[in-house]
Amino acid sequence: MPDSFSGWHVGVAAEAFAAAQFARSGYDVSVQYGANQPEYDLIVARQERLLKVSVKGSQDGGWGLCQGLLERGKADYHAAIERWQARHKPRTVFCFVQFYGVALHELPRMYLATPGEVASRLHDTAAGRGDTILYERHTWGPRARAAGTSEAIPASWVFSEARVAELFREA
Repeated sequence: MPDSFSGWHVGVAAEAFAAAQFARSGYDVSVQYGANQPEYDLIVARQERLLKVSVKGSQDGGWGLCQGLLERGKADYHAAIERWQARHKPRTVFCFVQFYGVALHELPRMYLATPGEVASRLHDTAAGRGDTILYERHTWGPRARAAGTSEAIPASWVFSEARVAELFREA
């Protein structure tokens, strides 16, 4: 990635790729104008059904989701995860867009998950210790509590027409 690909650029690019993939899959996409809503970035609809989509971009292999919800001086990851999940409504879907290791001529890797699915994955991270970061792929080093274990986003979360249809059915 070029040095000028800042966090702001990651966010703009992630939203654009997410909107394009939903549109490419035959869904109507509404992009917010003006100040961002705290719950979502896009509305994706087909007929009378809709999903609110919160887009999260990354260029380092992970998405920090709830580190700001840790209580000062406490590493209670599970409580932070629960507070994070409670902030999201049932029709919200997360679209995670990963630019790490992606050449400019390639599409970024994209994943779709509900708040409950994300919270479950975060609770299981680090051999059940929990974490505030959703890792695309990560292996814990020898000095970590979860040494030798690996994290990976479930294959079922990969952005596909079938995955989008499944999320619409569940909403």
